[in-house]
Amino acid sequence: MADTVVPQGAVRAPKAAAKATSKVPAAENTLRILKLLASRRGPMAASNIATSLGLPRSSVYHLLGVMEANGFVLHLHEEQRYGLGISAFELSSAYSRQEPLSRLGRPVLASLVDAIGESAHLAVLHGRDVLYIVEERAKNRPSLVTDVGVRLPSHLTASGRAILAALPKSQVRALYPNAAAFSARHEMEGAIMKYSALSSHLDQVRQRGYATEHGEVTPGFGSIAAAVTDHLGWPTAAVAVTFLEDRLPAGQWPALAVRVQKVADELSVRIHGRRSA
Repeated sequence: MADTVVPQGAVRAPKAAAKATSKVPAAENTLRILKLLASRRGPMAASNIATSLGLPRSSVYHLLGVMEANGFVLHLHEEQRYGLGISAFELSSAYSRQEPLSRLGRPVLASLVDAIGESAHLAVLHGRDVLYIVEERAKNRPSLVTDVGVRLPSHLTASGRAILAALPKSQVRALYPNAAAFSARHEMEGAIMKYSALSSHLDQVRQRGYATEHGEVTPGFGSIAAAVTDHLGWPTAAVAVTFLEDRLPAGQWPALAVRVQKVADELSVRIHGRRSA
């Protein structure tokens, strides 16, 4: 087929864009800059922000100036870099105050409990402990120690182990620098009381994709948990199911783990995070 001749001075029609252009580009680019800064562990130079996002430097400097004036970014003059400002922190604090994880997690946990007839809970990491923020109790099941507001050592619980396994190993080591960091609720054979044992156990959790606990918190009770992760793959929380071990043979644990992982993935998606691999 002959090439189409374009008259001199005429402009070719642009090819269809891969995706629709934003109707409010300044607002979209402002949010992109904030998300980029939030994803980094330290401040960034404006030129690096422009390169990372594929934006003109002049536009980036203009947007950063507006955000700095409103407190959403902080300009570190000595380093010639930009970091998140106090207004961004206030947004984060407001997010925490509104308890979005609890609100989003409660209905999915309730559905899980209705489906399996066992109690479930949602926990977050708080120092070396897990803090329980949601509990959905199944009918006719024994009461548990994992009420909302209760804190337990993370290395003893399935919830804590699921979260720890999703952290970088260096972070886990920092949380457990020595033997004094470990504690036990009661004496039992095979309890995790040193870092080498914890590290080995977490390797197994990573391989399986879910964590377990056999009576380390309360004798006779077992738990299965899976991590809830954010958009960077960082563990935000863990979904866990707890049950009397004599009611659920070991051969049935993997099938239950699949259901727990599915709920953790659903909650990850609800917070715009990642599903498990």
